[in-house]
Amino acid sequence: MNTLTRITGAGAAPSAWWRALCPYRAELLAELRRAWRSPSFVLPSLLFPVLFYLLFGVLLGRGHAPVYLLATYCVFGAMAPSLFGFGVQLALDREGGLLTLKRALPLPAAAPLLARLAMAMLFAVLIAAMLMAVACLFGGVQLQAVQVLQLLAVAAFAALPLGSIGLLIGSHVGASAAPAIVNLVYLPLALLSGLWLPLSALPTVFSTMAPLWPTWHLAQLALPILGQPARGGAVGHLLVLLGVSAVALLLARRRLRRVG
Repeated sequence: MNTLTRITGAGAAPSAWWRALCPYRAELLAELRRAWRSPSFVLPSLLFPVLFYLLFGVLLGRGHAPVYLLATYCVFGAMAPSLFGFGVQLALDREGGLLTLKRALPLPAAAPLLARLAMAMLFAVLIAAMLMAVACLFGGVQLQAVQVLQLLAVAAFAALPLGSIGLLIGSHVGASAAPAIVNLVYLPLALLSGLWLPLSALPTVFSTMAPLWPTWHLAQLALPILGQPARGGAVGHLLVLLGVSAVALLLARRRLRRVG
C-alpha cells in the first residue's frame, strides 16, 4: 500500500492542503490567544447582550417580548465582536506597526482577515447559544433543533457585513478615535434597526429609514425563524448584506493600500 501510494502520489494532496492551511491556523490561534489575554473585551462582549436580554426580554418582557428579543439579540450579540474586533483592533495594528510587519511576512494576505472573521463568528455563535439557553431556561421560549441551527447561522453570517463595516472604520481612523467612532455606529444601529424594541413602538420615520441599516436586514432574517413578522424576502436581505460587505471591503482595501 505504501509503495502504491508513493507511485500514484495518493495522499500528497491532503498533505499539501494541510501545509497550505498552516498560516490560517496560526493566525486563528494568535487571535484566540489575543482574545484570551483581553478579558476587558471578551467578558463585556459575551455578557452584555445576555444580561440585557435577561433584563428586558425575561424580567421586564411581556407577551412576545422574549421571542422577539431573542431573534434580534442574536444579531445584537454579533455587533460588538465584529465592529470592535475589526475596527478598533485594525486601528491599533496600524498604529503599532503590526499590520506593516504582517505584510512583510511570508503570509497569505487574507490569513489575518479570515482569522479575525472566524473569531468574530465564534463570538457571535457563542453569544447566540447563551441567549437561547437563557430564553429556554428563564423566558419560557421553546425552540426546535432547526430553529437553533438557523439562529446560529444568522448570528455567524452577521459577522461578515458587520466585520466589513468595522474594517472600513479601522482603515480610516486612528487607534485613539476608533472606539468612539465604533460606538457612534454600534449603539445607534441597534436602536434604529429595532434590535432593542420593535420599530412599531417608535415614530414612523424610524420604520421608513430602517432598510438603510444592515442590522435591520439581519433582524429580518432572524425574526421569521421564531415566527415573528418581518418585512421583505430572505433573498433580498441577503443580497443587500452581501452588497454592503463587498462595498465596505473594497473601500477598506483601497484605503489600506494608500496609507497602510
